[in-house]
Amino acid sequence: MTVKIIVYSDYVCPFCFLAEKPLEEAIKGKDVEIEWMPYELRPYPNETLKPEGDYLQNTWRQSVYPMAENMGIEIVLPNVSPQPYTHLAFEGYQYAKEKGKGNEYNDRMLRAFFQEEQDIGSIDVLTKLAGEIGLDEKEYREALTTRRYKEAHQKALKHAYEEANITAVPTFMIGDTKIAGMRSKETLEQIIKDELNKQKPQILMEGMSCGIDGC
Repeated sequence: MTVKIIVYSDYVCPFCFLAEKPLEEAIKGKDVEIEWMPYELRPYPNETLKPEGDYLQNTWRQSVYPMAENMGIEIVLPNVSPQPYTHLAFEGYQYAKEKGKGNEYNDRMLRAFFQEEQDIGSIDVLTKLAGEIGLDEKEYREALTTRRYKEAHQKALKHAYEEANITAVPTFMIGDTKIAGMRSKETLEQIIKDELNKQKPQILMEGMSCGIDGC
């Protein structure tokens, strides 16, 4: 039996990037299927955050950097100011998913922003990154400039906002279990184990019955 894991995330959320490592460790050797789903924290035309602002500086100094250091993950507060909108990157994700490279694309976007400080709101940057994971750059660029996947992305956002009732990222749906926020490898492993056990057929021995040798 396969456990389906859905991860709701945004490419400008550092905790979504940090959540990759414990998740990867937790699923090793297990029968799971992972799907990343988009969630825009600050969709256009809302203002995005500026890295030089006190809010981001304090959050990173007090939470992000200590957590990343403890986990042994290289991360930096990107100097892209203001932070990019992520709808184009997510429309590109729909294209990548269609080509069987959704999870690889998702990882590349997060690393590009949080380790390389690349502007993932730029079509030129996005196209180059798509090419790096083996996607057709010309086809990818055309998909973004024509907004071919705008409807698919908006449908995914509506699911996250209205149907799944996601209010923060990362949020994990592991089988029937919904958990928000960063979780340890051990916590994720236990939830996966519990969900796998749910799928096993339950044989109850209580009660009177007859067998092939009589009653």
